[in-house]
Amino acid sequence: MFDIYAIENDRVVMHAMPLLLGALCCLAIAYRYYSAFLVAKVAVLDDSRLTPARRFHDGQNYHPTSKWVLFGHHFAAISGAGPLIGPVLAIQYGYMPGLLWLVIGVCLAGAVQDMLVLAASVRHGGKSLAEIARSELGPWANLVVSAAILFIVIIALAGLGVVVVKALGGEEAKLPAGMRITLPSNTLLQQDHGIHKFPGGCTIRYTPDEPPQTRPEAFMVQVPDGTVLTPDDHNTVELPAKSVQLVPGSSWGVFTIACTIPIALLVGWYMYRFRPGKTVEASLIGATLTLAAVVIGNWIPGSPWEGYFALGKGQTIFALCAYGFVASVLPVWLLLAPRDYLSSFLKIGTIALLVVGVFWANPKLPSPAYNPIFVNGGPTFQGHLFPFVFICIMCGAISGFHALVSSGTTPKMVDQESHVRPIGYGAMLMEGLVGIMALIAAASLDPKLYYDINVPLDQVQKWQGDLDKMYVELGNIDSLEHLNLAQVEQNVGGESLRGRTGGAVTLAVGMSHILTKPLSQLGLPFESVMKYWYHFAIMFEALFILTTIDAGTRIGRFLVQEALGRVHPKFAQTDWWPSALLATFLVTTGWGLLVATGSVATIWPMFGIANQLLAVIALTVVTTLLVNSGRGRYAPVTVLPMLFVISTTMTAGVQMCSGKFLDLMRQGQVLTGALNLALTIFVMTCVAALLILAVSRWLLVAKGIAPLPAKKD
Repeated sequence: MFDIYAIENDRVVMHAMPLLLGALCCLAIAYRYYSAFLVAKVAVLDDSRLTPARRFHDGQNYHPTSKWVLFGHHFAAISGAGPLIGPVLAIQYGYMPGLLWLVIGVCLAGAVQDMLVLAASVRHGGKSLAEIARSELGPWANLVVSAAILFIVIIALAGLGVVVVKALGGEEAKLPAGMRITLPSNTLLQQDHGIHKFPGGCTIRYTPDEPPQTRPEAFMVQVPDGTVLTPDDHNTVELPAKSVQLVPGSSWGVFTIACTIPIALLVGWYMYRFRPGKTVEASLIGATLTLAAVVIGNWIPGSPWEGYFALGKGQTIFALCAYGFVASVLPVWLLLAPRDYLSSFLKIGTIALLVVGVFWANPKLPSPAYNPIFVNGGPTFQGHLFPFVFICIMCGAISGFHALVSSGTTPKMVDQESHVRPIGYGAMLMEGLVGIMALIAAASLDPKLYYDINVPLDQVQKWQGDLDKMYVELGNIDSLEHLNLAQVEQNVGGESLRGRTGGAVTLAVGMSHILTKPLSQLGLPFESVMKYWYHFAIMFEALFILTTIDAGTRIGRFLVQEALGRVHPKFAQTDWWPSALLATFLVTTGWGLLVATGSVATIWPMFGIANQLLAVIALTVVTTLLVNSGRGRYAPVTVLPMLFVISTTMTAGVQMCSGKFLDLMRQGQVLTGALNLALTIFVMTCVAALLILAVSRWLLVAKGIAPLPAKKD
């Protein structure tokens, strides 16, 4: 019999399985009943209507696609960094606020938005959200929505891209000035052009007041130009200001991700040219080759091939932009749809494994359900529980970016209107489950291990007092999850984990714990198995995000082409190559520059606010469509979540503009702070203008002053 909770150090510690079971029941009930109500009464779907994929079939962008292949593409396109990273960072508030927001938000807000926007776009010929706004609210609404969406797409893709770069291209972790490192006896400090290689077993003092800590792994430190570190009589060196630890990227992950591109091309050719309609055959071939690439990637580190896949930050950014460019301009059936379909196998399969792992292992959740110590902000996310837990956790509950996919690539491939329900509502519920599993994986880690990874190395002294207080209150949980950082670094193959902020590494460690425990109970060596799961998880996260980047870049391309079409009608033709190439270049350059100049700490809050404001735009447009079509009595299904999201995002936006962004400018990051400030104010202004237009329209229709347009359904 599974345990529901345990008493540890005079406090109740929940187990994960009962919480997961309750969440799964809520998701199933919402799909069975609430989505059926939306289909029958609100969207009024009808299979007798020809979808845009059949009406405008061109073999490039409009292409009737199998329901399950399109489900895979849509799920892969909407499931980016948000449901993986956001819940991990929000653990500092405790796991219960995030869990409640994920379950309630996805059922009543996120899935509703995705499905109704998809239905609206299918009814409007596969047009974008901006074009739907023009049809329902007029040209001024189109202008406002187009401008806001274009800025938000660039910000969103940059937010996703920076996580990929940290996971695959390595990173630089700032070290505090005055940090002292004592080398083991009889060891030498190796130096090479300002890069110092410290051996394993060094003793570290991050600040003079802290007790020494042992770093079992070797690591590299880069000091300012011209500085040479010379050990004293105690074999100790003191780091100068602006020193950073260099964390190498993952050649294993880069190799596997690179392999999925030719595999996807093969599957697309097999499914649509060699053996049309043989979806199962193509799926099995693609899934087998993808898993083989994961296994083969194990031999890349340390091999002669490592140099080709061990990319630096700049190389990773260039490769990412190049991939986004190519995926955006190739025919949708050739690369985008099959690659996303293959990715969905890996994504859904991994989430299914995590669900099985949680039911089998039923891990304890030593993280507090509610953490009053960091209720006003902490090391992973600065800001009060309200509104920032709703900004930190976005895509798993509701995401405006999804509205772009639901009115971008997906409606151009829907074969029948009834497919809108599993693709729109069902795929979003699956993303909500992804967020729930990410939250459980992070909450299953010992809090000390969690914060050892997530506290920036140059901010250890700032947060140490609060952390020590929390550790005393929580005590130790004597279980598998109670592993210290040194043990975990050894278990994952000698990786350096301390100060690896941003959530990606934390999630990989949490996933590897959950997936390793059942196998270790079967007699497999824990350390060997965990190493493979950790690297698999890193690759899994990068793959998750890349599939959103390729679809997002294509969506951005459509938006730019629509805008250029007002200059010359030829530019609006999605199949005209000069227009497609120019628009794609502008989009990839925009988000690529943001990735190169930003970080998770600077881009993620702006991404969260802008993304949720886009959800307000989408819900506003859908509400207007309901009012205009005479179904205004059902408007509460979109108005209520819209009002809640407005309250959280506008509050967060005002606080960030008056606090965080100004602080960045005062600290010398003038360009970053000013850019964040200007873009956030711009998007908030656009949303306010759209709300004024929409509410005016609703009131005029309600009072009978404005006539209802001809029904589109």
